[in-house]
Amino acid sequence: MGPQIKRIAVIIGACAMLTGLAGCSSDYIMTTKTGDMIVTQGKPEIDKDTGMTRYTDQSGVERQINTNDVAQMMEKD
Repeated sequence: MGPQIKRIAVIIGACAMLTGLAGCSSDYIMTTKTGDMIVTQGKPEIDKDTGMTRYTDQSGVERQINTNDVAQMMEKD
């Protein structure tokens, strides 16, 4: 195998690995009691000590919402 082919094989392998890792975390949809829908990257984390739910929005920004304001949380298909 020549060096050019090895380089291409490494790039293809890295891309395949990154694609596989990206598929590991599922997006979630949170519905608030006011009817708003929030799509998250990955599963939101509930902090029972603070009463807040921490999540990352679709833009990659970490946010929090009061857990009492969340009506429903479900995994996005």
